[in-house]
Parts: sequence; C-alpha cells; structure tokens
Amino acid sequence: MRMARLAGVLCVLAPLLAGCGENPQQPARAAPPPNVTVSKPVARMVVDQDEYVGRFVAVDAVEIRARVSGYLDSVHFTDGQMVKRGDVLFTIDRRPYRIALDQARANLAQARANLAFTETDLARAQQLVRDRTITEQLFDQRTQAKRVAEASVAANEAIVHQAELDYDFSELRAPVDGRIGDRRVSPGNLVTGGTQGNTTLLATIVSIDPIRFEFTFDEASYLRYERFAKRGDDPNLPGTPVELKLISETEFAHAGRIDFVDNAISQTSGTIRGRAVFDNHSGLFTPGMFGRIRVPGSPPYQALLIPDVAIGTEQARKFVYAVDAEDTARQKYVTLGQTQEGLRVIKNGLSADDRIIISGLTTVRPGSKVAPQEAPPPRTPVSKAE
Repeated sequence: MRMARLAGVLCVLAPLLAGCGENPQQPARAAPPPNVTVSKPVARMVVDQDEYVGRFVAVDAVEIRARVSGYLDSVHFTDGQMVKRGDVLFTIDRRPYRIALDQARANLAQARANLAFTETDLARAQQLVRDRTITEQLFDQRTQAKRVAEASVAANEAIVHQAELDYDFSELRAPVDGRIGDRRVSPGNLVTGGTQGNTTLLATIVSIDPIRFEFTFDEASYLRYERFAKRGDDPNLPGTPVELKLISETEFAHAGRIDFVDNAISQTSGTIRGRAVFDNHSGLFTPGMFGRIRVPGSPPYQALLIPDVAIGTEQARKFVYAVDAEDTARQKYVTLGQTQEGLRVIKNGLSADDRIIISGLTTVRPGSKVAPQEAPPPRTPVSKAE
C-alpha cells in the first residue's frame, strides 16, 4: 500500500518538476499593419441631376366616330395595327347617301335649266319693254323670276355640297398616323353619327412617334431650373435636354428634351406640370407607360468623385478613411452627392490630394497604421458625345 501511494505522488509531481527547467514564455510579436488599397479622388466636371417619375402620353389621341348614321358595312384594318393618315378604316352603307347625292345633283341641274330659261326670257323682255310691247310690270315679273332662279341654283348647289360631304363621311379615314385599337362595332350594326352627343365610338388611334412624357416637380425646383436656364444660352426651360429610363432598365439610355412647362402651379399640390418629347422610331414607348426622367439641376461644376465602396456609415453620418503621410488612417466625414458614371460625388470633406482607402475598410480603425498600396484612379468613362 505504501509503495502504491508513493508511485501516485510521483506521477502527479513529474510534470511539474519537468517544467521547472524550461525557459519563460516569449512575449507575442505585434501584428503587421493591414494591407489596404488607396486611390486619389477623381476630379471631373459634373451636373447635378433630379429624377422624377412620370407617364408617357400620346401627342395625338383621336376617337373615331361617324358623322353620318347608317349600318356599318365593312372594317378595313386589323386590331392594333399601325395606320397612316388617310387610310380607310370603316365604311358605312353608302347606297342611301349615293342616292341622295344623285337626287341633289338632278335638282341642281333642273334649277340651272330654269335659270337659263329665265335669263333668256328676261333678255327678250328688255327689248320688248323698250319697244313698249309689254308693260313695265311684266318686265319686273320676269326680272324677279330670274332672281328666284338664281337663288334656287345657289340653294341646290349647297344641297349638293352637303350630299357630297355625307357621301364622303360614310367612308371613315384615319385622321393621324399611329396605332389603332380594337374595333368597338362589328359590321351589320347601326352606327349613330352626327356632331352632337350619343354618337357611336368605333375605335381610337394614338400617335406613337414622337411621344411625350409628362411629370410634375415642386415650386422650389421650378425656380431653380428657371435661374439655371437664364444663366445659359437659352433663357427658357423648354429645350433643356433630359434623359429617361424605363422601369425595367438600369441606365438612363433615352435622350429627349423638355418642350413644355405649364403656366401655373397647382394650388392643391404645389407642383407644376412639365413635359418632354422623345423619339420613338422603334415603338418601344407606349402611352400610359411609366418611366423615370432625369433633369439637369445645376450648371456644370468641378467635383471630386470616389467609389461607393470607400464610403462608411456612422449612424447618420458618412465618412471615408484617408491615409496621411505617416500611413495612418484618418477618418473624414463627407457630404455625398449623386452618382455620376458609377462614382459618388463628394460635395465637401475631401481634397484632391487625399489618399482614400477603397479596399480593406473592415480591417481599419481610426488612427491605426496601414500598409497602403497605390491603385490607379478609376478611369473616366467616355462621354456619349464622344
């Protein structure tokens, strides 16, 4: 039993005795400064842009309604097709109007024949009255008969013109170029025409190219645009170039211009209506479609731009890390502007000589040492004009 206890004590003390002869532990070496990539801001002429949501509207939108009544005889288009001005769209049964036109022309011919007779009769009466063969009263009667015949001819000519119009109106043509909708009436149905209400709507046509885009902006923006326009070559807001993108697009790839600004600010909303015009040769834009328009909001000015990845957030403030001459990261609070060609405009807080950390921000703390590696500044994209 004694020997067993002694063996147990030795087993416990053996590791402790073995550690007594070792050297004390060496202190850990300091970690090297983190590697970061730095770049200087890009200096570029920029223009502030304001964005608004709006809707496309057609330059011309026409309801096709008949001017004369009758039974619809035929339809000369396919629903939704493009039509040209003057294309025949509908034909109302033309036979009654043809008959009325023939009758009006016959009545006109009769009135002209009567006029020719009265003119001849009056010419004979002029000689007879000089010879005192007929009385003055009879001469006056023949003169009056000629005037009545002239009035009858004028009245019948007007009736013929009206009959010709009715005959032409029985064939409905496209008043504008554009895309026609679906037909609202099938052949064989009675069409009510005229210039008053309760006429039959047959179809609608909307123009496609060019197309307008309507949007609204507030009073403060309106004043800013007016001041901006008056400083330029063109003192008017209409004519300002704008850009647009559709809901499914990421870039403002469509160029247009403002062609109209309303003459009053709405008293209910405090906004004013603007309108831009765009070419639509491909037919991509459709009336009623939503889009986002970008309007120049300032004159061109020199600005500093950096990538968005270099910007950090501290509660409500934005900051970047700038590396000084001693390779120490210094926190700088900045005011952000808009995105221009993939880079963020910095309104203030930076200088053109600052070296901004654009990669490795997660390993950096304010006042810490870093190992910067210079990167070339972001390449300036080629402008659309080039």
